[in-house]
Amino acid sequence: MKIKNKIKITVNGKQMHVIPKFSLNSLITKLKIPLNKIAIELNKKIIDKKKISKIYLQNEDKIEIVHFIGGG
Repeated sequence: MKIKNKIKITVNGKQMHVIPKFSLNSLITKLKIPLNKIAIELNKKIIDKKKISKIYLQNEDKIEIVHFIGGG
């Protein structure tokens, strides 16, 4: 994979390369994660899920995605 013209991000501790102007919403879609069962942290700030399509990832961003699991 060519890494030139890509930005490096870290998702849950794993490095990934994505194209510039890649939105947080595009990342969630690419990872096939159901939006209603997660919380998203970008650079140690909790993100409002209503705004993820307007947030574009930058080089060296750190994203943590936490899944909610029900149980009893």
